[in-house]
Amino acid sequence: MFFRIKPSGDRRYLQIVENTRDGARTVQRVLATLGRVEDLEADGRLDALLRSGARFSETAMLLSSHPAGALDSSTSLRIGAPMLFGRLWEQSGCRRAIEQLAQKRGFGFSLERAVFVSVLHRLMISGSDRACEKWQDAYLIDRADGLDLHHLYRAMAWLGEELTDQRGATRAPRRTKDAIEEGLYHRRRDLFSNLEVVFFDTTALYFEGQGGDTLGRYGHSKDHRPDLKQMVVGAVLDGDGRPICCELWPGNVTDVKTLMPILDRLRRRFGIVRVCIVADRGMISADTVQDLEEQGWPYILGARMRKQTEVRTHVLADRGRFRVVHPKSPHHDDPTPLKVKEVWVDERRYVVCVNEDEAKKDRADREAIVAGLRAQLRQGDKSLVGNKGYRRFLRVQGEGHFVVDEAKIVEEAKYDGTWVLRTNTELSPAQVALQYKRLWLVEQWFRSCKSLLETRPIYHRCDETIRGHVFCSFLALLLRYELQRRLAARGHVYEWADVLQDLERLQQVEVEQAGQHYLLRSELQGTCGHVLRAVGVAAPPTVQALSDSPTPSATRPLR
Repeated sequence: MFFRIKPSGDRRYLQIVENTRDGARTVQRVLATLGRVEDLEADGRLDALLRSGARFSETAMLLSSHPAGALDSSTSLRIGAPMLFGRLWEQSGCRRAIEQLAQKRGFGFSLERAVFVSVLHRLMISGSDRACEKWQDAYLIDRADGLDLHHLYRAMAWLGEELTDQRGATRAPRRTKDAIEEGLYHRRRDLFSNLEVVFFDTTALYFEGQGGDTLGRYGHSKDHRPDLKQMVVGAVLDGDGRPICCELWPGNVTDVKTLMPILDRLRRRFGIVRVCIVADRGMISADTVQDLEEQGWPYILGARMRKQTEVRTHVLADRGRFRVVHPKSPHHDDPTPLKVKEVWVDERRYVVCVNEDEAKKDRADREAIVAGLRAQLRQGDKSLVGNKGYRRFLRVQGEGHFVVDEAKIVEEAKYDGTWVLRTNTELSPAQVALQYKRLWLVEQWFRSCKSLLETRPIYHRCDETIRGHVFCSFLALLLRYELQRRLAARGHVYEWADVLQDLERLQQVEVEQAGQHYLLRSELQGTCGHVLRAVGVAAPPTVQALSDSPTPSATRPLR
C-alpha cells in the first residue's frame, strides 16, 4: 500500500492505494480517499495521520523524526573513513606490525591507535598534529577515545626514535619506522618474490619552523622558498607503484647523493640482492653510475641531454634508424606512439626515445614563446631578462641590447619530445623505454599524492617527531594505494576527491525515543557503496536499536 495524489481539475486528493495481482497484471485499488491535500496540510491532519500510523512501526517513527539529510550535525559522527581505512589498516598488516613493536612499551595509551588517527588525518585533510587532535572529534574511530595532543606527539617521537637493535643498519641508524617497513615488506614477500624493478623519486618539503636538529637545512628549493629550511624525502615503490619504504635527508642533500644510500638500505634491510633501479635524470652523475657498475646493480637512468657533452655530441647526433614500439591508434586508452633506437658510445649503452605527440606539443609551446618574445622586443628589451621563458632564447648584441638567439631555437628543436636513457641491462631498447615510461606513471601518482607527503605545516622541533610525522604520511600513501588497487580490480576508476567527499557524507547519530536508544545512519551516496564493498566493509543498518546503556564500541559521546 502507498499514498497517492490524484489530480482532479485544479484540485488534488490524497488517496490510499493497494497493489494487487491479477494473473500477470498488477491492479491498483483505491482503499480510501482522505480529502484534499491542501486542506489536510492546512489544519495539520496530514502530519497527525502519519504520526498515528508510525506508532505501529518503530523504524518509520524514527525516520519521520529524523528525515533524510536532517541529522543534527552537532551530535552526528562521521563513520565512513574510519570504517574503510580501518579495514585496510588491518588488511595491509599495519596494525599488527605496530602493535608487535609497541607491546613492550609502557606508554599508558595505545601507540597503534595514535598512529592510525594520524594516518587517517593525512588521508582526509592532512595538516599538523595539533589540527589532527581537534579534527578527530568529528569521527567515530574505534578505541581512539581519550587520545590527546601529547599522545600524538609521543607516538610521532616513537616512530622516529632509534632502535636498540641496529642489525642491518647502514650509514643511517635503524629506527622504529624502519622496522615497521621491514615487517610490512616481509609480510608480503611472496608477492615480492619476483620483484624485478623498483622506482625511486624524491621531493623537498619546507618547514615553518627550524626543522629539527639536523634535518632542516637550506638547499635548492623546488617549491621556490629558498628563505625556508627544508628536508629531502625519498620514496621507493615497486613496479606496480606500491610504496616499499621512505627515507629522509637534510635539505642541503642533492638528488644524486640519495640513490646509493637507498640501494644500500634495500640490500641490508630487505634482502633485495638484485633489482633494476629506475630513476630520473636528477639521480645520475658520473660517480653514481660508476658505483652502480662496481656494485653490479642493473639500472635505467634518465640522462641529462643538455648538460652531458657525450649525449649532445654523440648520442643525439647518431643517424641510426628508429624503431616504432607501438603505432598510433585511434583508441584513447592505447599507449602514446613511441620511437626508440639504441646507441653505443664505447662500452656505454644509451636508448634514445621520441614521443611524437610530445614533440608536437614542445614545438608549439616554443613557437608561442618565441612569437611573444619577438612582439615584446619591438616594444623594448629591458624587461625581458627577468622572464625565464624568454631569457633562454635571447642573446646580447651590441651595447647591451638583446635579440632573438636563432641558433638556440634550432638547438632546442633537437630535444622536442625526446629523452635519453643510460642503462646497463640486457633489456631490448623497447623494454628499456617502456620501463622508464612506467616511472613517469609513478611520478604522476607521486605528484598527485604530494599533498599527503607535504604534511605541512610541520612545527616539530626534534628530528624524531619530524620523521614520525612524515612516516604517517607514507603510511597514508600505502593505504591509498591499497584502496585504489582494490577498486581497479573491480573495474572502478574514481576521482580521489570524490571518494573522500562521499565517505565524509556517511554519518551516524544516536537518538533516544520512549526510553530506547537508536543509531541512525545516513544514506550511502555517490561512490561510497562501491568503495566499501571493494574493501569488504558492510555498512551498518540504517536504524539500529541499542540497549539503554550503549556500548562504547557502538557509539561514543562527543568530547
